[in-house]
Amino acid sequence: MRSLLEESFRAAVSAADPLKILAAHLPPAPKGRTFVAAAGKAAASMALAVEQHWRAPLEGIAITRYGHGLPTKRIRVVEAGHPVPDEAGEAAASEILSQIKQLKENDLLLALLSGGGSSLLSLPAADVPMADLKALTQQLLRSGAAIQEMNTVRKHLSAIAGGRLAAASRARVLALIISDVTGDDPTHIASGPCAPDPTTYADALRILSHYRVTPPASVKARLEKGADETPKLDDPVFSRVTNKVIGSAHRSLEAAAEVFRRNGVTPVILGDTITGEACGVAKVFASLVNEIRKYGAPWSPPVALISGGECTVTLRGEGGRGGRCAEFLLSLGIETGGVWALAADTDGIDGSEDNAGAILTPDSMRRGTDARGFLEKHDSYGFFSALGDVLVTGPTRTNVNDYRAILVL
Repeated sequence: MRSLLEESFRAAVSAADPLKILAAHLPPAPKGRTFVAAAGKAAASMALAVEQHWRAPLEGIAITRYGHGLPTKRIRVVEAGHPVPDEAGEAAASEILSQIKQLKENDLLLALLSGGGSSLLSLPAADVPMADLKALTQQLLRSGAAIQEMNTVRKHLSAIAGGRLAAASRARVLALIISDVTGDDPTHIASGPCAPDPTTYADALRILSHYRVTPPASVKARLEKGADETPKLDDPVFSRVTNKVIGSAHRSLEAAAEVFRRNGVTPVILGDTITGEACGVAKVFASLVNEIRKYGAPWSPPVALISGGECTVTLRGEGGRGGRCAEFLLSLGIETGGVWALAADTDGIDGSEDNAGAILTPDSMRRGTDARGFLEKHDSYGFFSALGDVLVTGPTRTNVNDYRAILVL
């Protein structure tokens, strides 16, 4: 069962591998220059995929997370901070913006965007110091805000997000996107640098107030001033811009489902838009598991319950070793007494440690100690690492959010 779960996860990741899926979406070469602006956890692999198939002249910059780079020849790869932005990302983003402003009408801006791009392609507005953006990001990460809400705030503090990257270009813009957010709306992926932004400064202020985030003075002043709103859907700039999602969580769930189907297990895709506190979501899933176990309904075993999306973990006090996927499993184990399950982030990193996620077994609760204590401390990593059940893959260089599979036998 462990091997089957791991095979399903590999299939989900493979379905979003840029080296396998990107080439089919490349456009014809333009008459002029082609400049690649790539940002996200998949940026290096997306850039390499373009290099392997682009026969015309090519140049550009790809910003990815530390440890996620790949050797490229024509597109320069820069590694930078994630999930908290840093000066390396700021400098590379500034260079990208400068290059884009030089493009002409017969050129092409090829934007390659994936999850993580919000912090990696991070160029604060002139009136917001990077130190203040870092401080705000750290607060948001601990607040429990959904990624869409975090990005609403970040768009209004950026010189490049919320459609501003596309607006800086006179050239035609094609954004190829691997989605890591529920709904696959380009405006939320990497904070939508090439997409119209329906949110406002007032929305950003409401989000900070709702989550009781106290922003630095520069952030507060910019949001309250509310000048220079992000470009909206009716902005003429978007007449020359195309945003195209080429990889998504649901496509990856379908690939995983086929693995279970081939092995005689009925796959049930519960959706790719699962959100909420990880431990709370696990309780809902546990109720479904217990119903199937007791009554064989609404599906008869053996069945694989597959889902995607992005849960959250709201940290209270100190602690927090692990991530939302392992916390989901720990809560699921407590509520079910143990079941075969895997939960992992498709980018290969779940939270604060080096694991993609973990594997829950029917006897995890018996082999482990003080599961509730670990859950209260948000130390899911500590619980599963003691059992040897953390899942370590290394960087996958793609990102279509979380993958969860529960086997009810």
